[in-house]
Amino acid sequence: MIYPIVKFGDPVLEMPGKPVTEFDDKLKQLVEDMFESMYVAQGVGLAAPQIGISLRLSVIDVSFKEDPGMKLVLANPKIIKVEGKQAGTEGCLSIPDFRESVTRPKRVTVRAQNENGEWYEYTGEDLLARAFVHEIDHLDGKLYISHISALKRDLIKRKIRKLKKLGEWK
Repeated sequence: MIYPIVKFGDPVLEMPGKPVTEFDDKLKQLVEDMFESMYVAQGVGLAAPQIGISLRLSVIDVSFKEDPGMKLVLANPKIIKVEGKQAGTEGCLSIPDFRESVTRPKRVTVRAQNENGEWYEYTGEDLLARAFVHEIDHLDGKLYISHISALKRDLIKRKIRKLKKLGEWK
């Protein structure tokens, strides 16, 4: 099932997700659906709140289907180590058509559970490190625009309000 992506302004995006407690067939189906929804939306990461489900669950594939080994499921993830810094343009499926430069760690190690509930640690650099932090922010109820200047954030919010008035932001 392809889920529609929830856009900025929906309260679910600003709430911390609930911990994943059941690792059953229903969760495995949700994970599959999240990967498919992410690919259709042309993303490399998707958090459950972005499809309206308040759960600490996200999926990431920075290879965008090129390398099946790069498909990662993060249930109840925690960042356990960060190193260095990188600045780069970042976007979000929940804030389409807007991109801004955001500074993130260059290397990130996460501890998470997979779709079977098994704990693992994984270290990513560059785009994967950025994706880890971006998706975990979603699970904490934060969007990437909280990491940009207040002036730029307000400008984006004003443009979105205008799009809403025009009926072009749903």
